[in-house]
Amino acid sequence: MKIHEVSDRMPGLVETLLSVWESSVRATHHFLSDPEIMVIREYVPVAIAGSEHLVITEDDDGNAVAFMGIQDRSLEMLFVRADERGKGIGRQLMEKAINEYSVDSLAVNEQNPQARGFYEHMGFRVIMRTDLDEQGNPYPILYMKLQTDTASTDLCKTGFLRNSLTQFL
Repeated sequence: MKIHEVSDRMPGLVETLLSVWESSVRATHHFLSDPEIMVIREYVPVAIAGSEHLVITEDDDGNAVAFMGIQDRSLEMLFVRADERGKGIGRQLMEKAINEYSVDSLAVNEQNPQARGFYEHMGFRVIMRTDLDEQGNPYPILYMKLQTDTASTDLCKTGFLRNSLTQFL
């Protein structure tokens, strides 16, 4: 696996990442209907293109299997292809996000409990909840912030802080 930031958002890459997004969403966002997924799908290329930092994970054959978008210090998106879930790719991306991009905030759909649990395991805690998403749809959003005291303990257990323990103390 190779994790790296990409600056060129070529159409072929965006199409590949759109496929990763859809695979991930269909595996995790059970609260969305097919028509809703197709409507949201139209906005994903814009979000990908607009990410300040776009980081992708490629398999050994160079195929994108996951990606994340970061804006300022906020994780805006993180998606792992369905057949690659459970292999530690999301954790590796989050470690990179926190360690190299100083990510300390994110938003997650309340109706996606697996994602919430994952982010809590990575040291994030809910600081606010809204009844609607940013587009005004009835999908409650949980806003989460990295809790450095908890993060230090949890991330030490995963070996994450091998190079940067002092930033959390």
